Amino acid sequence: MSHSIEDLSAGGNDLLFPRSIGPDELGDSLALMVWESFSDFISDGDAEALLDELGMESKDGIPDERIAEEMLIYLMWAHTRGVQLAFLGRSPEELVRKSLDSMHRAVFEDMVKNGTPREQIPIFEQRVSARYSDYYGAAQVSDDELGKTAFRNITGLSTVGTAHRIRSCAERAVLVANPLKDFLEDIQLED
Repeated sequence: MSHSIEDLSAGGNDLLFPRSIGPDELGDSLALMVWESFSDFISDGDAEALLDELGMESKDGIPDERIAEEMLIYLMWAHTRGVQLAFLGRSPEELVRKSLDSMHRAVFEDMVKNGTPREQIPIFEQRVSARYSDYYGAAQVSDDELGKTAFRNITGLSTVGTAHRIRSCAERAVLVANPLKDFLEDIQLED
């Protein structure tokens, strides 16, 4: 029996263990979570505060396209990291990869549905790959290095931001990845 993440979280203790989910279901649910995290970044004022601190313009708190895309990439990486922390070592790597591929496909399809020209997706995917490499390398060093890397990628500035902004960037990934990891540890990934 397979359930989506929303079904599992809504079901509480009524579901029998082990709970399971397939790679496509997990990928679709993760894509929704990525978009929710992105919406939260925009709506909770973090985007506007970051841009104000940097003296960058925004339109009603909405960052320009490049900054928005960089934040989306960072949030996709944080969700990817949470899944890897939860499943690697206890689920077949192939299923973890299928789940993450499904999440990325769903996010890219959503981008196309919302106006991104399909021919730009391969270029965006290359940028995603490059940023993931940056974030994995930085995360291996420290949370502070992850925050600095995220800050530079999101803002496009070569200088490092304030300690508060760096900490905020690092914490955003931790606030996404750790609860996701904890939740997914009770779920079996099955094909």
